Amino acid sequence: MKGYLGIDIGSISTKGVVINEDQKILGSSYLWTKGNPQEAVKELLLELENQVKDMDLEILGVGTTGSARKLIGSMLGANVIKNEITAHAIGTLSIHPDARTIFEIGGQDSKIILLENGIVTDYAMNTLCAAGTGSFLSSQAERLGVKVEDFGSIALSSKHPAKIAARCTVFAESDLVHKMQIGYSKEDIIAGLCKSVVSNYLNNVGKGKKIEEPIIFQGGVSKNIGVKKAFEEETKAEVQVDPNGHLMGALGVAILSSRKPLMKPFNFNITEEEFETKGIECNRCPNHCEIICVRKNKELIDSWGNRCENGMIRK
Repeated sequence: MKGYLGIDIGSISTKGVVINEDQKILGSSYLWTKGNPQEAVKELLLELENQVKDMDLEILGVGTTGSARKLIGSMLGANVIKNEITAHAIGTLSIHPDARTIFEIGGQDSKIILLENGIVTDYAMNTLCAAGTGSFLSSQAERLGVKVEDFGSIALSSKHPAKIAARCTVFAESDLVHKMQIGYSKEDIIAGLCKSVVSNYLNNVGKGKKIEEPIIFQGGVSKNIGVKKAFEEETKAEVQVDPNGHLMGALGVAILSSRKPLMKPFNFNITEEEFETKGIECNRCPNHCEIICVRKNKELIDSWGNRCENGMIRK
C-alpha cells in the first residue's frame, strides 16, 4: 500500500500524519517541539512508525511545512517543502471542500486564510504580538493555577466575563492581574481571556478581511471551546472545529507530497542517523550572510542563507 508522510513543525508543537492514496489518515502524532526540532521529529517518526508498522506501507512522499520546514525537509529528504498557508488550505479543503474562511491559532502565531472555489484569495498572519496565541493562554493558565485544557469549560460557566485588554501581551497580563486584585472570579477572568484572544485576532490578523461562512477554526487553540464560543459571538456565525483541526498543515503537505512521489520509499530508520546544524557568518562580501549548514553523519547535505555565490558552501 502506498503511503505519504506530512510533518508540520512549529516553534511550540510538532505534528505529523501518514495518509494513504485516498487521503485517509492512517497514523498521527502531536508533541511538543521543546526548542529542538531535530529531536522532536525523530520522536514523532518513532510514534508514526509504531502506528503503521503492520500495514505493509511504502512511504512514497514526504512533505514538510511550518517554521522549521526547510531544516526538517533537508533532514528527511522531503520531496515537498511548502509554506503554512498552502498546507493548511490544502488540508482543510480535503475535508471541508466548501470552506470560505480558515481561522488558525497555534502556539506562537495565528493566521487567517480566505478561500473561494477552493482557491486561496487572501491571507494574513500575526507579525508583532503573541497575545492571541496558545503560548499566551498557557502562560495565563499557569498564573491562574488552572490547566489550559480546562480553560474552555471554565469559561463557559462564566456569567459576566471580565474585560481584558487585548492590544498586546504586556497590557493583557497587567489587566489580568488588576482584575484578580479587585476581586473578579476566576471563571470571569478566564472567559475574558478567551474573548480577548478573539478580539486581538479579529482586530489584527482579521482586520479588513471579509469573513464568510463556512468558517473552519483550527490549530491547538481550536480545542478551547471558550474561544470557539467567543468567535461565534463576535462573528454572529457558526464556527466549525474539525477533530483533526490541529493536523491540517501536516495533512495538507502529505497530500501535496503524493502529487510528486519520491524516487525510492522513505525509510523510518533515519531516526538512527546523526544530524548536526551550525550557523556561520560569511565574511566574503559586505552582506555578512548568516548561513545554516546541515550535516548528516558529519557529511554536509544542505546549506542556505547566502545571497550570492561567495557564500556557497559545498563541503
